[in-house]
Amino acid sequence: MAKKGTEISATRGDLSAIPFPALVTEMIRRLGDDPDREGMLKTPERVEESLRFLTQGYALTGREVIGDALFNESHGNMVLVKDIEMYSMCEHHLLPFFGKVHVAYIPEGQIMGLSKIARLVDVYARRFQVQERLTDQIAESLWDAIRPQGVAVVIEAYHLCMMMRGVQKQNSKTVTSAMRGIFLEDHRTRDEFLRLTTSVHEPL
Repeated sequence: MAKKGTEISATRGDLSAIPFPALVTEMIRRLGDDPDREGMLKTPERVEESLRFLTQGYALTGREVIGDALFNESHGNMVLVKDIEMYSMCEHHLLPFFGKVHVAYIPEGQIMGLSKIARLVDVYARRFQVQERLTDQIAESLWDAIRPQGVAVVIEAYHLCMMMRGVQKQNSKTVTSAMRGIFLEDHRTRDEFLRLTTSVHEPL
């Protein structure tokens, strides 16, 4: 009797030569719709385009995105960029999850261009992900890039795999955190970060 892994491998075969739109066409057909009807004619190409955009993070690294946007600076207090919009794809069901990312660091001789923090989020969000790993990857990438005194990342997100299917809970929010350096070692620094991320401010 063949092992389960072998059976799966044989069933899948090598599909690398099949064009992406053809795979989407077959998926539409198997799910019960007609890929040749008017509204679906260009859907396979649109799906390929959208998925390539949503997973473009695979072609980038955090270091590449940061580039030379590092500056020598003696500032030694917390730098916080909060409410960064985030959209990603759950690797278990290929459904979106979305929310906000809060990123803070305490410099150790270098600061980073603020827009690069948001770009760093996108590098790892635009992949098939789980929220826990995404949180760690953002923190680790920033930690490696500028070697600050500390890094803290919190993500608050809604998952369509919980909202549209499965338990179908519409108001549940998942919160994950990852911390490095002084944010782990000093509870006052950690508390300040958490207080700033959870406080509500009026729009400027």
